[in-house]
Amino acid sequence: MEATLARDVTHLPNTATAEEIHEVLARDAVVVIDDLADHDRIDAIASEMAPFIDATPAGSDDFAGRSTRRTGALVARSPSSRALVQHPLVLDVTGRLLHRATTYQLHLTQTIAIGPGSTGQQIHRDQWAFDFFEFPADHDIQCNTIWAMTDFTEDNGATRVIPGSQGWDNGRHDVSETVPATMTKGSCLLYTGKVYHGGGENHSDETRVGLNITYCAAWLRQEENQYLSCPPDVAATLDDELLQLMGYRIGAYALGYVDDVRDPLEVIRGGAGAMSFGTGRS
Repeated sequence: MEATLARDVTHLPNTATAEEIHEVLARDAVVVIDDLADHDRIDAIASEMAPFIDATPAGSDDFAGRSTRRTGALVARSPSSRALVQHPLVLDVTGRLLHRATTYQLHLTQTIAIGPGSTGQQIHRDQWAFDFFEFPADHDIQCNTIWAMTDFTEDNGATRVIPGSQGWDNGRHDVSETVPATMTKGSCLLYTGKVYHGGGENHSDETRVGLNITYCAAWLRQEENQYLSCPPDVAATLDDELLQLMGYRIGAYALGYVDDVRDPLEVIRGGAGAMSFGTGRS
């Protein structure tokens, strides 16, 4: 499909319904929900993650960002982040976007701190992580979020996106085709695995921090290994709904069972019950 000049990112209020958000996401493959998380929640996550971010080395190549720190394992490290991982509005939208999958799961969690002087990231599609497999144009397998932990401005490295690019050919594109997804602290950028995007160039003297939480169809491998990122002793303290979202459930008819066809949720709870083959959406 022929590329055209990108339009601006659509912003919706935090009172928007899942249906309204999904309508824009299906059309543009990207949308911002303004002020979806309160600042106290964002500040609590920032405080919990600060020592881990400080200990994270910068990226080893231009794509990861040589002045960018990507720090994961949020479910284990930041109890305050779990409410955003399970945000009901985001999960409702995710279920609508990934409706062709029997269930979906948590794909990755990380803070992304783009430091001063960072160059812009190569424009890409997140679904390329699946070995560059060309999924059908009408089949979404990822729903992604970036929560603004600081204001996102064009100057400090706001994510660059190409709204409506989900139907474009699977080629390479550059920053001249993008627009910045600017947003205020606490706002949430939702985007699909098909949309072209990349971290912005940071011309400022401040660090731009975003919280990247993404979801994928449960029959795909997770980018972040949730079972090692969150140790079993911590996982055992979490509620069933969060564990199921992390992958402690059957992904389709019989994906992800343990040894003698046991339900992984039963195993983490210390039970010995056999797996039920009934499935439902996360």
